[in-house]
Amino acid sequence: MLFLIFSVLTSFVSSSSQNYIAGEFLKYRIHYGFLDAGYATLEIKNSNYDGRKHFQMIGKGSSAGAVRVFYVVDDYYETFIDAATNKPSLFVRNISEGGYKRYQVTTFDHRKNIAIVDDRLKNTKTNFRVESDIQDLLSAFYYLRNMDTDALKEGDFMDIDVLLSDGIYKFKLKLLGREPIKSKFGTVNALKLRPYVQSGRVFKASESVTMWVTDDKNHIPIQIKAELAVGSLKADIHEFRNLKYPVNFVK
Repeated sequence: MLFLIFSVLTSFVSSSSQNYIAGEFLKYRIHYGFLDAGYATLEIKNSNYDGRKHFQMIGKGSSAGAVRVFYVVDDYYETFIDAATNKPSLFVRNISEGGYKRYQVTTFDHRKNIAIVDDRLKNTKTNFRVESDIQDLLSAFYYLRNMDTDALKEGDFMDIDVLLSDGIYKFKLKLLGREPIKSKFGTVNALKLRPYVQSGRVFKASESVTMWVTDDKNHIPIQIKAELAVGSLKADIHEFRNLKYPVNFVK
């Protein structure tokens, strides 16, 4: 569930400062077709890793209601982002989705341009050669938050390299335009984005996903729609706290 959300949150160009603060909390309500499928949360904490100040980002997702009866989801993601460089140092992916399970811990050594994926279930370790701007699945979302969108025009493309468990993937993102989007908190001006995803097991086609993020410095997702190989998914902002900048919702 969270993978579907994070895998479509890619990046523009990062700035030198963060457009988020410790204490921020985001919660999304997930719908699968007409069913309430569950919730996903994202929160930020101050932390230290390897003797340096880091932001600790935690993402959780779980199925609920009727969906959980036939499809149990319990996802946990965690990344530590160096506060000085905006680069990920450690990434944890521990998920259980029906019969599909993954528990992997990735460490990044940006001085040596190496990332090590430790698969805790398979008891294997894999080394990857990475560039300095590499992101993990969760840090890519917060890398997105630091983008400068003022000069972007409709039709512009952006891309970023993201390390997954089996290799490095280039995610492409297209700006479809700017438009108001409705939410439970009111209407807000948003960037309409098209992440290009891999069609096949999960997504129906490469252009199956559309998302709207606030057209301000926060850049928080308001709504995500995805046509899946089977059915459709929709995520809506349900709760938020402690954003760095106010959001101009209009009732």
